[in-house]
Amino acid sequence: MHLRDLAGYLAELAENNNRAWFVMNKPRYDILRAEFLELTASLIDGIARFDPAVAACNPRKALFRINRDLRFTRDPRPYKTYFSAAITASGLKRPNQGGGPAYYFHIDEKAQLLVAGGEYQPPPDRLRAIRQHLLADANGFSKVLADKRMRESFGELQQEGMLARLPRGFDAGAKHADYLRYKSFIVWNERTVTGMPADALEGIVLENFRAALPLVRWLRGVPASIEPTAAD
Repeated sequence: MHLRDLAGYLAELAENNNRAWFVMNKPRYDILRAEFLELTASLIDGIARFDPAVAACNPRKALFRINRDLRFTRDPRPYKTYFSAAITASGLKRPNQGGGPAYYFHIDEKAQLLVAGGEYQPPPDRLRAIRQHLLADANGFSKVLADKRMRESFGELQQEGMLARLPRGFDAGAKHADYLRYKSFIVWNERTVTGMPADALEGIVLENFRAALPLVRWLRGVPASIEPTAAD
């Protein structure tokens, strides 16, 4: 993966986020996307060594499109300014499609690499199931939170968008009750790829994915169907 070329292309795209510029620079995009696809395929093989569940994930389906979804936004820019992929056991990227927990990474126009593991803002039914699983398997969740490798790589679970109050119907005295306010169950970290040797990128991403494994595995244990509770 030519990191300097990718970061340069994305920075230019951020300044010229329109179809004319994109079409003029399509050959550059095609080369960089092919390299990113190759990287993703290699990452799937690497992850499968410690998490065989993702071995059948199709790298082409793991990549996100660069086109932005403009249906629900006032932002008219047609293109994302990052390359991204989500690697899952199901092969589906999005939580609302049943994708489940993912190993996710992206590189953006500021030459920032983000590496994550878990579920980001799952849909309401899935989030409710995760919360109920947290109560049912509080000890298992404790082991995830205490995992040394994960804490050293990521710190705490991300609190972005967490609720100010406990969801209705849940007991404030329950073990890990504060986590019932979370709207995502995910860890991530960021670093620059500026000056990073191209051959070091894959190892860095894999090391972080390995650290996220306890959370990913715990989330896979969330039952697909749940019984209604007072919180519903």
